[in-house]
Amino acid sequence: MASKILIYGGSGGIGAATARSLRDRGDEIHLVGRNEESLGILADELDSSYTVGDVVTDPDVFSRASEEAGRELGGLVYAIGTINLGGLQRLSESDLMLDFQVNAMGAALAVQAALPALKRGDDSSSVVFYSSVAAQQGFSLHASMGLAKGAVNGLTLSLAAELAPRVRVNAIAPSLTQTPLASGLLANEAITAGLVKQHPMQRLGVPEDIAALTTFLLSPDSSWITGQILSVDGGRSTVS
Repeated sequence: MASKILIYGGSGGIGAATARSLRDRGDEIHLVGRNEESLGILADELDSSYTVGDVVTDPDVFSRASEEAGRELGGLVYAIGTINLGGLQRLSESDLMLDFQVNAMGAALAVQAALPALKRGDDSSSVVFYSSVAAQQGFSLHASMGLAKGAVNGLTLSLAAELAPRVRVNAIAPSLTQTPLASGLLANEAITAGLVKQHPMQRLGVPEDIAALTTFLLSPDSSWITGQILSVDGGRSTVS
């Protein structure tokens, strides 16, 4: 049955791939993002509505997005994140706070604002967050990312307990995925080749890999799945 899905970061790599996958399934989409031009282009493609705003500099974006998305939601996707790599000595307090705010606090505030609409439907609704392999394993230079995404894991478990059975909450933990956000890390061919070799499947992820599981977690087929951190990482976190 078709649902209304609210997608934060809707014009980013994973957000846009998820929006297309859900639209192909027949769902109605409401996009949220800070780039009005790219949001408008995708919204025209998908015949969807959208809200423009930045989750850091525009604190009203959460209430506006929830109001504009409609009074009943079947799901929410928070596909906004950062990749900020560096040694602990080089990380400033503002670096750490920004990563936490974008990845974890934004996710919590998005659900808080949308909760009445998520609870309003006849069937249970679903929330999907994005964690990282860096919150499952220890990687050098990933202190800020591990801190922020570890908080996403804790938020997932806490909300899954608090909101059951009306709202299911899960997170997906990818490894490095070929998105615009990761383009700076992948600009060097030699470095990219080395990163590929760290994955047993011998390739990096693509947005559609993550979108496929997201679409499943938003569907009735996953109605007995909540409170899970699901790895989609080419085997990197478990296979040597």
